[in-house]
Amino acid sequence: MSSFDPIVFFYVFNEMLGPVLWVLVALAVAGIAGFLTVLLREGSIDSRRLVRAELAGLAGGVAALVLMAKVTLSGFTDAGGPVDWLLVGLIWGIGLAGTTILVYAVLGLTGGRRIDT
Repeated sequence: MSSFDPIVFFYVFNEMLGPVLWVLVALAVAGIAGFLTVLLREGSIDSRRLVRAELAGLAGGVAALVLMAKVTLSGFTDAGGPVDWLLVGLIWGIGLAGTTILVYAVLGLTGGRRIDT
């Protein structure tokens, strides 16, 4: 591969995930839009809501790893070198961050206005 072509990543993810790719893209777009809506409406980040979202994000990281193991038909014992473990960490981190943003948005949109104490 002599040049970087981002469309190759799309085709690889589309082949691996199938329709799940579009569900994940829709969740990402909805989560970011919801987060920006909550942030613009309230003007700041609510720390209590953020901690709750971060706790849910831990489970989201694990869910991303489970999805990775199912999609690739391999397990964590197949990770051989440092790059494999770096990829496992990146997948967990992306799952954590995505779930945190999505849960924060859902909590902010369904919980009403923030109450300052």
